[in-house]
Amino acid sequence: MSGLRLELDGVRVGTILDVAGLDVAPGVTTAVLGANGAGKSTLVRVAAGLREPDAGAVRIDGRPAAAAERRAVAAAVLQRPLLGRGTARRNAELGLRFAGVDRTEARHRAGAWLERLGVGHLAERPARQLSGGEAQRVSLARALVLEPRLLVLDEPFAPLDVAARGALIEELRGLLGATGTTTLLVTHDPGEAAALAAHVAVLDAGAMRQHGRTAAVFAAPADAATARLLGYDNVLEPAAAARFGAGGAHAVAFRAADLAVWPDAAGTARVAHSVPVPGGARVHVEAGAAAAVGFSDALGGLPPGLRVSVRLARERCVRIG
Repeated sequence: MSGLRLELDGVRVGTILDVAGLDVAPGVTTAVLGANGAGKSTLVRVAAGLREPDAGAVRIDGRPAAAAERRAVAAAVLQRPLLGRGTARRNAELGLRFAGVDRTEARHRAGAWLERLGVGHLAERPARQLSGGEAQRVSLARALVLEPRLLVLDEPFAPLDVAARGALIEELRGLLGATGTTTLLVTHDPGEAAALAAHVAVLDAGAMRQHGRTAAVFAAPADAATARLLGYDNVLEPAAAARFGAGGAHAVAFRAADLAVWPDAAGTARVAHSVPVPGGARVHVEAGAAAAVGFSDALGGLPPGLRVSVRLARERCVRIG
């Protein structure tokens, strides 16, 4: 089944959500990126037909679509996989059985999706004995077996450990590309958005700050708040940026990994504090009145007050606005 086009036009829900416009293109993955409390879950509920907005229009393929119509074409995977009693296979079959698909066909189709998601060998295991990653794969199988025209993923990787998250993101990217399902991914993680989505919409305090192709949005954040939501550690005005080697007339943003920091008695900056991380430390440095976060390969970090030099990978800086 082909993916649909979903449009939210002037959608408002109380004081939580006020989206002037969001166009989710057919057959591609669009990520809605925002911090906790930004209104992402409310947007998901509207998109999936779990509630009507207080104002505005929701359209499917250009036509106004009431909540019941949206529910009929959408499947959702939530942050925590709500699996019921019974086996993994039984859970994956559930939507098909509700749709009136006979037992043999439902078993076959559910089994095929469990295999595609790497948990076919767990089909007869009680669902409530599965690990977090396994359960989320079963939850995805339960959604995808319905061949939805719209797949809504609400923070689906949040409960997983790093290894399970990375593996599932990689596999899901391939599956979504192969099925051509229109997908709305809601996440607070810029890395997830960049890995899975062709388009990204940045949501802040219920309003859309920026929406476009993922590469273009990450390369040119609309403003400082958007840059921070996109995961940039440093957002500096021109005068401050110049103290770290990024001169120019515009504010810039860059990640901590792009600012190398090392001890140097003749250096022009000092350590404010540092936090150990794998492979080194995130180091907060001050150069006059300017401050930034960089990276040092000194295991355990650098002591406050230490004089340091810094080197910025200027080619990795992005211009704000």
